[in-house]
Amino acid sequence: MSESTRAPEVRMSRDGHIGVITIDNAAKKNALTPEMMQQYSSLLTEFEQDDDLWVLVIDPAGEHTTAGLDMPKFFGPTATAKPIPEGQVDPFGLKRRCTKPVIFVVQGITYTAGIEMMLASDIVIAADTARFGQVEAKRGIAPFGGAHFRYLTRTGWGNAMYHLFLCEEFTAQRALELGFVQEVHPYGKHRERALELAQQICKCAPLGLRATKIASMKFLEAAEKAAIEAIPEIRRTVLGSEDFKEGIKSFMERREAVFEGR
Repeated sequence: MSESTRAPEVRMSRDGHIGVITIDNAAKKNALTPEMMQQYSSLLTEFEQDDDLWVLVIDPAGEHTTAGLDMPKFFGPTATAKPIPEGQVDPFGLKRRCTKPVIFVVQGITYTAGIEMMLASDIVIAADTARFGQVEAKRGIAPFGGAHFRYLTRTGWGNAMYHLFLCEEFTAQRALELGFVQEVHPYGKHRERALELAQQICKCAPLGLRATKIASMKFLEAAEKAAIEAIPEIRRTVLGSEDFKEGIKSFMERREAVFEGR
């Protein structure tokens, strides 16, 4: 089956104590459909609940991490998006979050929701081809998946606002300087390195690793709770605006949006 005819999917394979989740809509730069997000959540939950899996590697297929959400399928007139089932692991780590080590692999286009899923993981290994963009405001919306607080905890206020306000693309090297990614390698080698790190982590006691992550998460919990509770108001503010309609229309028409601030 060719890349162009393969149905979009998220799947998981196993290598000893390592789980590998593949996000695969490579024909469309791994644009994330609602159905893929549901699959992703289910597999994250399966990993979290399987005591024989100790470390997870998330490895998007093809040359790109993701161009972000498939906007018409999330916000268009025929949208099929629905909430993640209660109790499942949230791909954005806003509700239930994995308590075991998660390594995220990135390459090529890594936009919007892709960055937010990446920032919900623990370690990020990037290809030197990776390029990042938190561009929601260019589309008439705002980040809904945690960028508004995880940019702050990773980079500090000035760097966070610089990139959230400009909505510009930045490089793997810049992401490394900011602390978004932990290592940068030539394309292809970055995948090998992620698996190598997973194997190294598996040499440690899994219960000790899990306890360490849970304790670290508790440190951030109070501040993150307040930021997460602000998301419904963010959604109400932007999704009811004329700028939102213009952002979606311009995206579908492949042109630059013209916003009016209303």
